[in-house]
Amino acid sequence: MGGSNEAPHDIENPYIGMLSSMRQELAGLIPLSTSCCIYKVPEQLRCVKEKAYTPRAVSIGPIHHGKEGLEDMEEHKTRYLQYFLGRTGVSLADYVTKIQIKEPELRGCYAHTIELRSHEFVRIILVDAAFIIELLLRDKGYIKPDSDDRIFGKPRLINIIRPDMLLLENQLPFFILKDLFATAEEPSVFKLSYEFCKKSTSLYVHRDDSESSSRFEVEHFVDLIRTLNLPTEEENLKNRGLVETLAVPSMTNLHQAGVKLKKRSSNNLFDICFKGRSLEIPNLIIQDNTELELRNLVAFEQCHCDCKYFSDYIFLMDYLVNTPNDVELLVKNGIVETLLGDNNEVSTLINSLGKGVVFEKASFYYATLTADLNNYYKKPWNKWRADLKQKHCNTPWTIISVIAGAMIIILTLIQTVFSFSQCAQR
Repeated sequence: MGGSNEAPHDIENPYIGMLSSMRQELAGLIPLSTSCCIYKVPEQLRCVKEKAYTPRAVSIGPIHHGKEGLEDMEEHKTRYLQYFLGRTGVSLADYVTKIQIKEPELRGCYAHTIELRSHEFVRIILVDAAFIIELLLRDKGYIKPDSDDRIFGKPRLINIIRPDMLLLENQLPFFILKDLFATAEEPSVFKLSYEFCKKSTSLYVHRDDSESSSRFEVEHFVDLIRTLNLPTEEENLKNRGLVETLAVPSMTNLHQAGVKLKKRSSNNLFDICFKGRSLEIPNLIIQDNTELELRNLVAFEQCHCDCKYFSDYIFLMDYLVNTPNDVELLVKNGIVETLLGDNNEVSTLINSLGKGVVFEKASFYYATLTADLNNYYKKPWNKWRADLKQKHCNTPWTIISVIAGAMIIILTLIQTVFSFSQCAQR
């Protein structure tokens, strides 16, 4: 009897159960939100320096809630919620309902799934939002802290809270603060957030008071600091482009080639320009939390933004600064102010910021600048002229010696030519 390739009808297909399970899984997928703006830091960045992305004193939002070491602040946050309810006169039930209505939108702001039940999630958002609002009002002086306030009174926990408020994983969506602020009928949440960030960061954050907050749509505090540093669209179009090589000469090499370093007065950190033989760089203050701030801004850009200004900035600075001597030039010319130990520590910091960061060659903000610097450095005359000036014309006496030597050579040539001419006449 011939064999058959067909399975007997009385034997169940082993894949039927799997197919049913997969169909249920596919049907149960929830559409991803396009409004996500709060991310877990990618592992390739976190592994370089984990503590730069981890709160030390306070958790904000669901990502780090309940983590070991952050429990002590929960009581202070609950007290601030009590102050908030007493000051606004709105019931706790009304605020809970307000956040419940926004829960799907709030969850959608987090790029990963929040594995919390509704009541747990709503509680975290309400407590943390009220805490932030009360913190902003006290920080600006609209509310005088109570005598037993541990955050602005002894032991002044605000000093260790500030850095935690600028971590990417430690954010609340800005819109919920505005919603609760509207109920509280207080000054603009944007203005208070701006003032708080201005105090809390060493990076340049400035806007005229006359500028309306409606011009700045921000997602959270990290996005606020980034937005306030952005160049104009005209500057972006002029500078951004394809870069063949990111490599540029170091500060020391540029200086040896005759480039003058100058501190640039500018409204944003990224406004670096090369004019003639002058490289102008805006002031950068480096203190204890500067690394934390830069790393979290870069992480946000890597996850969220098309134009990566902070990422491009650290790549450029990494090439310009290779040694403590490069830092010394920046400090000497007023470009860098450092509160760290020494220049070696600063150069190590700058060189480590780009580790794990993805570089986009086709859209680099300093494409024009790097091309101009490399073209200048490639010309031998620039190095010869600078070498002559730096080694032989650096004091009045050496200048006089060079002039005297040149005059002797010129007179000797004239005498030689005159002697030849006399011989020819004979």
